[in-house]
Amino acid sequence: MIRMALPNKGSLYQPCIDLLVSCGYSVKKPTKGLYFYDEKNEIEFYFLRANDIPMYLSKGIIDIGITGKDFHSEKKSNAVNLLDLPFGHSKLCIAAMQSSTLNNKDDISGLRVATSFPNIVGDYFQDNDIEIVELDGAVEISVSLGLADCVVDIVETGSTLKSAGLRVVSEPIFTSNASLYSAPNPTNKPDQNKIVNRITGRLIALDYQLVEYDSPLEILDQACELTPGLESPTICQLKDQNWCSVKSMIKKNEAHQILDSLQELGCKAILLTNIEMARI
Repeated sequence: MIRMALPNKGSLYQPCIDLLVSCGYSVKKPTKGLYFYDEKNEIEFYFLRANDIPMYLSKGIIDIGITGKDFHSEKKSNAVNLLDLPFGHSKLCIAAMQSSTLNNKDDISGLRVATSFPNIVGDYFQDNDIEIVELDGAVEISVSLGLADCVVDIVETGSTLKSAGLRVVSEPIFTSNASLYSAPNPTNKPDQNKIVNRITGRLIALDYQLVEYDSPLEILDQACELTPGLESPTICQLKDQNWCSVKSMIKKNEAHQILDSLQELGCKAILLTNIEMARI
């Protein structure tokens, strides 16, 4: 049995569900309550606030969980980062009113800074004389209400800041994405490894596609140079002794260029398929 924490709402929630379902887990947030049991895989899923998950992991109450790097850093958690995930990308930026004279991070000295990430902000501006105004949410409204001179807040598209009359002042002070974390002293390492292996396999599958094609023997070496695979392409002799069938994994972002080259080379019956899961 293993306990896994997932964000109960927000931009991390649905990508977590989609990822785990694609890895063969049965998981959904119940209409009432914050607990779901996957009997087949023997996992207890707990739906918690994303910024609380690092605390549960640090104390060993939860074995493994997904949350943002920003929340992990803010809580100064000692949970172990097992795997970076390709979603939940965001950045912490300084923002001020459109009419403000604040133009870069060096201008922040002596100002009141509203944020939900006081530790990250404090660490970043430790040499600056600033007053941190800690808020739980709705940080962007604090400037117009006179509580702060500027904010440091999560920026994804920038639309929320813009609607509040704010503009981003400088480059991000912190960049974040979702990650899979473990409790610092796990007691069920094999179960954790199984989750890591499944998720890693799914991420590999999302990065690669499978190409299959028939190649004349005289151009086989050239074709294999285009599709070397991870170790080596799979090659099978066809009934016609002058032809071979080749199968290989290729990077998804290079796939169509490779197919063009194979066709120009003289290969036939070129097929490209998605990979559902991979174990490398």
